[in-house]
Amino acid sequence: MSSDLIVCGAGPAGRALAHRALAQGQSVTVIDPRPEFRWTATYAAWADELPEWVPSHTFAATVERPAVWTTRRIELDREYVVFDTAALQDSLDPTGATIITDRVVDIVPPSRSGSHALDMPSVRLASGSMLPGGRVIDARGIPRSPGLAEQTAYGVVIDRAQWAEPETLFMDWRSDNGADSVEPRSFLYAVPLSDNTILLEETCLAGRPALDTQLLRDRLAHRLRSRGITLTGTERIERVRFPLEGGAPRPGSFGAAGALTHPATGYSVAAALHTADTVAAGDGIWPSSARAVYRLRQAGLQALLSLPPQDLPLFFDAFFVLSPARQRAYLSARDDLPGTAAAMSALFAALPWRIRRGLVTSIMRP
Repeated sequence: MSSDLIVCGAGPAGRALAHRALAQGQSVTVIDPRPEFRWTATYAAWADELPEWVPSHTFAATVERPAVWTTRRIELDREYVVFDTAALQDSLDPTGATIITDRVVDIVPPSRSGSHALDMPSVRLASGSMLPGGRVIDARGIPRSPGLAEQTAYGVVIDRAQWAEPETLFMDWRSDNGADSVEPRSFLYAVPLSDNTILLEETCLAGRPALDTQLLRDRLAHRLRSRGITLTGTERIERVRFPLEGGAPRPGSFGAAGALTHPATGYSVAAALHTADTVAAGDGIWPSSARAVYRLRQAGLQALLSLPPQDLPLFFDAFFVLSPARQRAYLSARDDLPGTAAAMSALFAALPWRIRRGLVTSIMRP
């Protein structure tokens, strides 16, 4: 018997989609090679991005005004949420779904001809079986490729008592990580995970290729030593590496596979949570305005990749002094074309002429 919905992938996007489809009374099948795998990454979001159904007990920390260091300290007027990863995973309860431990090798569109004709979409599994469903959604993420820009990071979890700075740092571009000024830049991301622990993560925002995590490890150790923190080697480690591009804005894909990753931040979980109900109901999330915003964000990624290392702090200095409304439009509003265009135009106007000229050249280049 076929399900109303087949979800390929049980990561945050796939599990959120299955959870919301079950809440709508649909029959759901979830296929993943390791459906019981416990997530280890740290996820965060702007609080105003999250739908009401996300329970507050999944929040490890809520920060009213995170800070950014560019060429100066800037306080952001927007509430920021860091998830308790285990609690978030458990809250996206797939109870009631059929869980299949297997790998999807192909998604087959409906066909009324041929020896294996089906009038509904189906998936071909590594085990050899074919499984039809009312709808099939690919939420398996994006495979890595040398041609794709990536985000990388290396982080450690330490006792908060060791961290002299009392604030959450969304981005800290200060140059105390030992890197030469002409080398690709990385920044410090510092967020609380509980009342007693904090994640300190050296991050390469975007690179093609991105900085290796071993190099980021060395930079993090140097940065922390300069701030009076010596690592013992026993700290819990978090390594990050994922593509910032490669998804496709189409109805049959969701999450990173469905182009919900923001190319300027790498964030996709909040967008998946926000749109899961809509996609579960079978409605579209890619009107023409959203597709236009997607293209503008891709141009923004190209601009970031083109910047000389020394200009990145200046770029974000100009961005984070935009009004909160314009920051929100660019970072979170998937289908607000006027707001996104206005934010990008204001940012461009605020940049020094030298940087503007380089950005125009990079965007016009094929």
